[in-house]
Amino acid sequence: MTKIVVAVKYVPDATANRSFSSDNTVDRAGVDGLLSELDEYAVEQALQIVEAGEGEVTVLTVGPDDAGDAIRKALQMGADSGVHVNDDAIHGSDAFATSLVLAEAIKKLDYDLLVFGMSSTDAGMGVVPTLVAERLGIPAVTYASEVTVDGDTVKIRRDGDTAAQTIEATGKVLVSVTDQTGEARYPSFKGIMAAKKKDVQEWTLSDLGVDAAAVGLDNAWTKVDSFEPRPPRTAGEIVTDEGDGGTKLAEFLASKKFV
Repeated sequence: MTKIVVAVKYVPDATANRSFSSDNTVDRAGVDGLLSELDEYAVEQALQIVEAGEGEVTVLTVGPDDAGDAIRKALQMGADSGVHVNDDAIHGSDAFATSLVLAEAIKKLDYDLLVFGMSSTDAGMGVVPTLVAERLGIPAVTYASEVTVDGDTVKIRRDGDTAAQTIEATGKVLVSVTDQTGEARYPSFKGIMAAKKKDVQEWTLSDLGVDAAAVGLDNAWTKVDSFEPRPPRTAGEIVTDEGDGGTKLAEFLASKKFV
């Protein structure tokens, strides 16, 4: 039986008017949040692997109280259980601290395979999967467009601009998947009702043996120094074609240094 842990993130809705809080961290309270779309692909791939054989899927997230909604969505899709690492000291953590918390949480779980999305839709750094793999001392096969599992062997296809690579790894493996792996399923009514009875554990930093001084905004290697709202969109320029429309278009593109 393949035991899979999927790491997911609760992020601000990309369609909302996102901004920053007074401490220059992402405002997660002033906008609606949801399971990161890129992590939905990770959940989907884990479910497909289990459905092709036998296994179970545990969903892991790190975040404030509302981050439980990300776990709930994954459980509605079909995951079996969830773990929520929730501690005020984590606020403002960068990718390095986040990878530490995730790795220590994963060490407490029984797993054969770890599945991540290729990045989050808020920070978009894409480095957490490999940082976690390094901390755990296991191989990472990243940016998978296709994933197949045969026993303890994981094979992925990574599509590049000019070629596709096939990569294999054995034993405990971490995989990150792209949005090319196939659309994630919508939760069914049956799945929504079943999710209410599934187990979700909540852990703090002390449960993981992580010192609060090792995480948080004060310990972050990367921080936002300042921000300002995007300027309002200005009215476009209308050019009347009086036989010289092509010339005017070329002149406009040249003035903007597009050609």
